[in-house]
Amino acid sequence: MGRILVVVGVALVVIGGIVMLLGRAGLPLGRLPGDFVYRGKNTTFYFPLASCILISVVLSIVLFLIGRIKR
Repeated sequence: MGRILVVVGVALVVIGGIVMLLGRAGLPLGRLPGDFVYRGKNTTFYFPLASCILISVVLSIVLFLIGRIKR
C-alpha cells in the first residue's frame, strides 16, 4: 500500500509540473473556451469542463498507445 501511495504522489507531482510548464509555455489550460467561471459578489466558482475533456482525450490516447506497445 505504501509503495502505491508513493508512486501516485510522484505521478501527481510530475503531472503538476507539466501543467505548470504548459501554462508558462502559452497553452491556456484552464482558460479554454468551455471552462466556466462564475464570479459572484463574495464567491468564485470555477469549472474547467473543456480542459477536463482535453486532458481525458490525451490521456486516453496515451494509455491506448502504451497498451498497444506492451502487447
